[in-house]
Amino acid sequence: QVQLVESGGGLVQAGNSLRLSCAVSARAFSGRAMGWFRQAPGKEREFVAAISWSGFTTDYADSVKGRFTISKFNAKNTVYLQMNSLKPDDAAVYYCAAGKGTVVGRNFYEYDYWGQGTQVTVSS
Repeated sequence: QVQLVESGGGLVQAGNSLRLSCAVSARAFSGRAMGWFRQAPGKEREFVAAISWSGFTTDYADSVKGRFTISKFNAKNTVYLQMNSLKPDDAAVYYCAAGKGTVVGRNFYEYDYWGQGTQVTVSS
């Protein structure tokens, strides 16, 4: 059974930090790149960050570069998104996704398993 379960979302003041976690079943984690996407109300889902299966390559959307960090802990089949200096524009539902391959990707079609999402709200 494939499962991706996000946690760590919540309400935070602008300028503060949150760390999102995504617990992934082995079938959806092993040998795959992992990504985070987000979707704000009335907007399309957008790429946030990705990490290759090896962990050596990461990629970030320009809007979060320098503030967010993606990482993973293979022994726990878990992916993290450390979000610092949060802004009101970062408010969205954040989704974890498992890639079809080992390399990072920014497009939806490069991922075939998705979590249910976790809400991040940033107050100004």
